[in-house]
Amino acid sequence: QVQLVESGGGSVQPGESLRLSCEASGFHLDKFAVGWFRQVPGKGPEGISCISATGGTTYTTDSVKGRFAISRDNAKKIVYLQMNSLKPDDTADYFCGPIRSENIASCGSDWSERGLELKGQGTPVTVSA
Repeated sequence: QVQLVESGGGSVQPGESLRLSCEASGFHLDKFAVGWFRQVPGKGPEGISCISATGGTTYTTDSVKGRFAISRDNAKKIVYLQMNSLKPDDTADYFCGPIRSENIASCGSDWSERGLELKGQGTPVTVSA
């Protein structure tokens, strides 16, 4: 059974940090470029970051650049999103998954437009004082 599980979300105060994890079962996540997206009620998904299958190339959206960092441990088949200096505007449900693409190992510069091929239930992040 193909499944993705996002974890690590929670409620924090502004300025604090969280590390989200993305794990897969039923397929080899390490073969795919993986993206993190977030979504708030009433709005479309926002692409946050993408990492190639090897981890050699990453993309991060401007709104979180310098605060968030994507990484992966292919031995453990986990993709992480380290989120530092969190702000109330970061409050959202966060999703991960392989990027929709003919080249499954690469993000491509338009990764955020193509979106996720598959995603899990998401993990909620709430940032408030």
